Amino acid sequence: MIIIGRQQESVDIMEKEGSLLVGRPRAVAAGEMLSHGLRMILAPAGEQFRRLRRAAHTHLAPKAAESYAPIQMNAARDVILDILDDPKGHQAAARRYAASVILRVTYGKSTPTATDAPEIISIHKMLERFQILMRPGAFMVDRYPILKHIPGYASYVEDWRKEESQLFHDQLNRVSKELTTDKAGPSFVRYLLENKSSHKLSNDEMAYLAGSLFGAGADTTSVAIMVVVMAAACYPKAQEKLQEELDNVVGRDRAPTFDDQNSLPQIEAFMLECLRWRPVTTLGFPHCASTDIVYKGYCIPKGAIVFGNHWAISRDPNVYPNPDHFDPDRWLDSEGKIRDDLKYPSFGFGRRICPGQHVGKRSIFLNIALLLWSFNITQDPANPIDEYGFVDGVTAHPKPFAACFTPRFGTEAELRSVMARYGDGL
Repeated sequence: MIIIGRQQESVDIMEKEGSLLVGRPRAVAAGEMLSHGLRMILAPAGEQFRRLRRAAHTHLAPKAAESYAPIQMNAARDVILDILDDPKGHQAAARRYAASVILRVTYGKSTPTATDAPEIISIHKMLERFQILMRPGAFMVDRYPILKHIPGYASYVEDWRKEESQLFHDQLNRVSKELTTDKAGPSFVRYLLENKSSHKLSNDEMAYLAGSLFGAGADTTSVAIMVVVMAAACYPKAQEKLQEELDNVVGRDRAPTFDDQNSLPQIEAFMLECLRWRPVTTLGFPHCASTDIVYKGYCIPKGAIVFGNHWAISRDPNVYPNPDHFDPDRWLDSEGKIRDDLKYPSFGFGRRICPGQHVGKRSIFLNIALLLWSFNITQDPANPIDEYGFVDGVTAHPKPFAACFTPRFGTEAELRSVMARYGDGL
């Protein structure tokens, strides 16, 4: 196992040699026992991976991502309204946003809250199980695959598999039935069903591809939004600088939209710093070397497991001075524009880079813009935020934390009035 923890080395090996690291190591517990080889994120390099990736790209590429603007705006507006209704539930509001957007994109269905929709309850349960099984070295079967053939070994994993498969197929079948009655709206699953022959995906592959995208999108985006709130509360000067830009570009008569994106470099810098300061996936996902890779006299042997450690790379002192300090200005050049010489692998490496990165970045941008246009976010003096309060796992979820939200312009009623004209009301 090789773990890469520096920026330049990650570029030289994970990016420049990316064609040699497109494979995944064998994941017996999570990939075979839980998923029966159907999860794209764990699929080995080869024909199946290419088919799944090609199908996913149709609805996640940059142009496709732009088409989801109305969905994202409506959901971001609801975050503001949710926080006005229940400031203590700001983390639930982030989960609701992510679930609502990805549920609509994937299945053409929205959900009114983050907690009462059975699909949302189930998918979060599945994600918790997946994280348990993905911990490196957590299960002996990953070291000794023969164990999976022993009757009764980890039998609960088979129960998890059946429950997960049922959820994914139920959603696929629902859209399929809606197609027969002309009730199906546009969605990724509808596209898969209507283009089944061209993508050559089985029902199992379609169900798991859609389900995996739903699960990953709901999980990672919500964590990123929670980190935005944490950073804003912990670093008020960075928040003030961003809000000054919002006031100059957007003003107070309307709320920011995607049309403002190119005029708000401070927001993009804030987003990039959030993704670096508290990476959504701290270790990243494992790659597998398809052949020997020689780098500066070292040999990464064929079959080796290779990690690009996001947490360590994000703290490379040669690239990010004072790395533990939250500093969005590090992403800006002398003219106040985003630097083109500074990159951070927030979404992975090479041909395994997250296919949903474009949708994810747009979601984070919009939520930063709308949250910090709407509120001054501060810490609760009685309950200070633990900046290292995260649950260990494949995805680093913030532990519950308190934050105070004060409307920036006028009264709460006036903010609600602006939100009533946002999204659907535009």
